[in-house]
Amino acid sequence: MKTTDLIKEIQKLPVRKRIYVIERTIHLLRKQEEESQMEKAAETLHEEYRKDKELTAFTNLDFESFYEAR
Repeated sequence: MKTTDLIKEIQKLPVRKRIYVIERTIHLLRKQEEESQMEKAAETLHEEYRKDKELTAFTNLDFESFYEAR
C-alpha cells in the first residue's frame, strides 16, 4: 500500500480513530528509537569491555565464595 493510499484511508476514519492511529504510531516510533539507541549503546559498551581489561578486572571474583562479615 502506498503512503498516499494509507493517508486517504485514515482520512475516512472518524476523528477519534484518526487520533488513536496517530498516537499509536508516535508511541511505536518512540519505542523503536529507544530500542535503537539502547542497541547502539550496548554495542559500544561491549566493544569497550572487550578491549579494556581493566573494566572486567573484578569479574574474576564472580565465582568465589562470598561471606559477609558481621
